[in-house]
Amino acid sequence: MKPAPAYITGYNIVTPLGFDVESNFNALLKGESGIKSHPFFGRRETFYASVINHALLNERFEARFGKEDFTRLEKMLLLALKPLMEEQKVSQDTLLILSTTKGNITALKNQKTPPESAYLSQLAQKIADFYGFRTKPIVVSNACVSGVLAVSVAKNLLKAGLAKDAFVIAGDEVSEFVISGFNSFQAMSSEPCKPYDANRTGISLGEAAAAVYMTTELSGKENFKFEIAGDAAVNDANHISGPSRTGEGLFKSVKKALEEAELNPEDLSFISAHGTATPYNDEMEAIAFSRMNLQRVPLNSMKGYYGHCLGASGLLETAISMECALRGMLLPSKNFETSGVSEAINIIRENTPAEISTILKTASGFGGCNAALVLKFST
Repeated sequence: MKPAPAYITGYNIVTPLGFDVESNFNALLKGESGIKSHPFFGRRETFYASVINHALLNERFEARFGKEDFTRLEKMLLLALKPLMEEQKVSQDTLLILSTTKGNITALKNQKTPPESAYLSQLAQKIADFYGFRTKPIVVSNACVSGVLAVSVAKNLLKAGLAKDAFVIAGDEVSEFVISGFNSFQAMSSEPCKPYDANRTGISLGEAAAAVYMTTELSGKENFKFEIAGDAAVNDANHISGPSRTGEGLFKSVKKALEEAELNPEDLSFISAHGTATPYNDEMEAIAFSRMNLQRVPLNSMKGYYGHCLGASGLLETAISMECALRGMLLPSKNFETSGVSEAINIIRENTPAEISTILKTASGFGGCNAALVLKFST
């Protein structure tokens, strides 16, 4: 007997462009970006990043929850999850899956002994306890594919019959630790990032939280549903920070995901790509997409709007992609002007009305990790 499909039937996001999906999408339609210049944590240098207003975050949190003792990241995650918790009930076996790369990394500053809140497992448990989850939360922390991979983990656990529904949440914040790390790689751009552009100079970092609700049991009252029709994750084993020059891991991830979804390249409506605006990543993606005969499929990167949100990026961009399908609108890849990759890819340049039935979401990250999801949309 074939397992029941796994669906996403709800989602929400918290970003510098807004505290819900509608405000975010309206800002994106206007071409607004959260990326701004910021001082480097008390030093003379500045950096470009997409950062949530701290005072506004606290104001929104207190309006929803009162004055609770939570870290900044925990507030982001709780706010992102809140609307979904109001729509769905947590049963005895409902799963909670957290995607993050650094978690409460700021809690380690000036500490000789790591505080409990710095452990990813404790962060996940704190969120689970707050909302009354009775299963042990799962943490997915695999560099920048974590958000996409968390959806894959949920989908496979649901289809295996280990649970009937799951909440997947993702979050990371801009911190001195993260900025210093990417600076050491000389990967930071001195201006807002330009994915796939000939004049790109590196990444802009960002922060966000995102949440989706997934189930194998539809009530019939859903306003929409996105089937996770295919997924795959392949490591190219090339280098600790550099992707395969042939795009091997991404190529195989996309190939396997499409095969599971029983789709051909020409069946895809659009691609939400990783697009970090580093020379090697964007080139690798273009090569992998070309090898998969995806040159004509419309493609964008959300990094020009949100920066690279690490463990939140994959889930955030999945949510935006689903909203694109609901609204019948393809969004441009911000800051793209002239192609700077060796293979032809169909970069979206302006808001474009379109009927979107199938979405390919990809992600790649340090350590050679690559992941792909195929989503099928229906009302």
